[in-house]
Amino acid sequence: MAHQISAEMRRCIENCSDCHNVCVEASAHCLEVGGKHAEAMHVRLLLDCAEICMTSANFMLRGSDLHVKTCAVCAEVCERCADSCDAFGDDHLMKQCAEICRRCAESCRKMAATPAA
Repeated sequence: MAHQISAEMRRCIENCSDCHNVCVEASAHCLEVGGKHAEAMHVRLLLDCAEICMTSANFMLRGSDLHVKTCAVCAEVCERCADSCDAFGDDHLMKQCAEICRRCAESCRKMAATPAA
C-alpha cells in the first residue's frame, strides 16, 4: 500500500517548512543586528529549530515510522526557540518567528501522538 499523507500531516509539513524558513531568515537578521540578537545560544537555537523542522518534514514526507520521534523533538525545540524569540518583544521578525514556532510545536505534538500508517 502506498504511503498516504493525511490533511493534518500536510498541515504539519507546511508548518515545519514555514518554521524552517523563518528561523533561517531570523538567524541572518540576528547576526546583522548584533548585540543580544547575535548571542551564540539564541542563534544556535534558531539554527537547531530550522534543522529539526526540515528533518521532521522530510520524515513525514517519506512516510517514516520514526516521524513520531522527530516530531516530538521538533515540538520541544520549537517551544524553546519561541521562548528565546519572545525575549526580543519589540522586534517584528522575532515576534513572527515565535508565533510560527509555536504553531509548528502544536502541530508536531499532534503528529508525535499519531503512529505512522
